[in-house]
Amino acid sequence: MQPVTIYTSPLCGYCHAAKRLLKGKNVSFDEIDVMMNPEKRQEMMKRAHGGHTVPQIFVGDIHVGGFDDLSALDRVGKLDPLLAS
Repeated sequence: MQPVTIYTSPLCGYCHAAKRLLKGKNVSFDEIDVMMNPEKRQEMMKRAHGGHTVPQIFVGDIHVGGFDDLSALDRVGKLDPLLAS
């Protein structure tokens, strides 16, 4: 299974939704809180090609995007193969 990284903020409802979706699939992930670690926000923006909102989700080296993008992949059946690749 590919490693999953989520850049989050504690007050972000979409972050909680993304984590719920992944936990529901029994997918473990590394969570990076950009509110508590401001230097990680810069890292996130660089990895996300300027994306500055949270969550920013990565599966391996692939930038998935935010919760809406993650959810869309799941709805069309493309999330599980991406996680497994």
